Amino acid sequence: MNKKNSLSVKTVVAIGIGTAIIFILKRWVSIPSGIPNTNIDTSYGFLGFFSILFGPVAGFVSGFLGHALTDFTSYGTPWWTWVFTTGLVGGVIGLFWKRLDVSAGNFGVKKIVGYNVVQIITNVVGWALIAPTLDIIVYSEPANKVYLQGIVSGISNSISAGVIGTILLVAYAATRTQKGSLKKE
Repeated sequence: MNKKNSLSVKTVVAIGIGTAIIFILKRWVSIPSGIPNTNIDTSYGFLGFFSILFGPVAGFVSGFLGHALTDFTSYGTPWWTWVFTTGLVGGVIGLFWKRLDVSAGNFGVKKIVGYNVVQIITNVVGWALIAPTLDIIVYSEPANKVYLQGIVSGISNSISAGVIGTILLVAYAATRTQKGSLKKE
């Protein structure tokens, strides 16, 4: 078996757990925004946190599957353009997991700002541009409707990832031992 082309057990387990948590949060811990089919979604705070912990593959797959399961159980069929965008958001944020290295126990102001710049840009581009444009191309949706939904989602998902994701990342980093912090007596 070629180890370079296979997922680690840790990543596979993370995908399963992440998918389940994202499904639960999207399905039962979302707040209606007042815009049709658009919620203030707590799952994006967890997705940001999770993607930074486990990387782009776990972020993409768990976001994609969690959103697909939510749509399937809520509406009977997934809305694939938004399912893909959730995966994309998780995957892109996950690209910065090694740079932010929260498992090293250091998640100070500089890394908090870096995480939030990445997640805001990713959420705004994903939700205000990519998802609505795909809706128009794939589903022939009216532009004014889907861009309004996308802008609201971009803002609310950025806030969710910013507040919830940052709190989770800071709390997690506080549980980790920083390199060089232990002294030999």
